[in-house]
Parts: sequence; structure tokens; C-alpha cells
Amino acid sequence: MTPPFARLAAPLRFYAVVPSADWVGRMVDAGASTIQLRNKQLIGSALHHEIERSIAYARDSRSHLFINDYWVEAVECGAYGVHLGQEDLASADLVAIKKAGLRLGVSTHSIDELAHALSVQPSYVASGAIFPTTTKTMPTEPQGLVKLREYVRQAGDTPTVAIGGITLENAPEVLATGVSSLAVVRAITEASDPAAVVAAFEALWTESA
Repeated sequence: MTPPFARLAAPLRFYAVVPSADWVGRMVDAGASTIQLRNKQLIGSALHHEIERSIAYARDSRSHLFINDYWVEAVECGAYGVHLGQEDLASADLVAIKKAGLRLGVSTHSIDELAHALSVQPSYVASGAIFPTTTKTMPTEPQGLVKLREYVRQAGDTPTVAIGGITLENAPEVLATGVSSLAVVRAITEASDPAAVVAAFEALWTESA
């Protein structure tokens, strides 16, 4: 059996998914435990520079940054971790990612996809969409909390992230499933006071401690 990917240096807790390095900087300043740079527009040197800037913002902070999809650039720039979709697992050089010491997160949308993700022994797995979301077109119907509980049990000791339609209002019931982390996009990027939203989400773990 191949060795697992690097373990997380700290619990994922609140997980902000944002579109730019500037947003990464805002999330670092707000104290988000985990941040993902998900940028679908930039390519080439502009993308490389955006990833470098994002990593620089997160360096020496309490925030841990994952780069969505672009594993080559993540390795080259010395990122903390990379997040891949199911379709990326076949094409990405998982050995190179592992040798570079990056953490790996993998998206899943079903029991079968979760089993496939767990087979590569990632640092964490993400499940969604839990609730309806307009952020992107999903390959499956919303999973709901009953399935999320099943996924958490199936993942065992591997940390789990819930994503898709999560808000401050429904966050407590999502956390009650035993999931390790809550990831959001619009709850941050469309907020009038993103820093306050980060603080409110992060407090959910403080309150349950």
C-alpha cells in the first residue's frame, strides 16, 4: 500500500473558497482556518503569479491555503496543499504531489466517488453539494444531511468537508453530522462584511469545544 498524503497541520474548521489572491489576503486577515484559491479565468504566467501572491499572503499566518486544480503550479510555488476534483485524480501526478509534501483534498459526490478518493489516502475529502447551490453546475442532486452522515462514517479517520449551500443559519445542523469542516463560497464573497462572517463561522468550533 502506498503511503498516505501529508496530514493536516491543523484542523480545517472554517474553509473559505475564494476567487483571487486579493480575496485570499482578506481571508488571512480575517483569520480563516482554511482557504482555497479557486480561479477559473487566469492562465499561464498570470495564473502562476496569482498563486504565488496567494501563497505569500498565507505564509507565516494561521491560515492554510489549498490551490484548486492547478497542482503543477501548486508544487512549483510551494503551496501548503492542492484540491482536486474526481476527474483530476486520473490525470494529476499524485506521486509528484506527495513527494513535494503537499496536502491533498479531493471532491466527492457519492459513496462510490468517496471510496475512490479514500483509496489514494488524501489529507481530507470534501462532500457536496449538501444543499442546492448556484455557484457551479453539480453532477448530482443535493446530497442532504442523511447522506453526509453516511459519508462521514465512511471516511473514518479522514477529515471531511461539507460544501454547497452552507450558511450561518444551517451550519449547526451540518456540523451535527460529525463533519470536520464547513466550506463556503457565496456566504463569504457575497457578504457585506466578510470578516464578520469568518468570525461567526470560526466561533462555531469555539462554542462546541
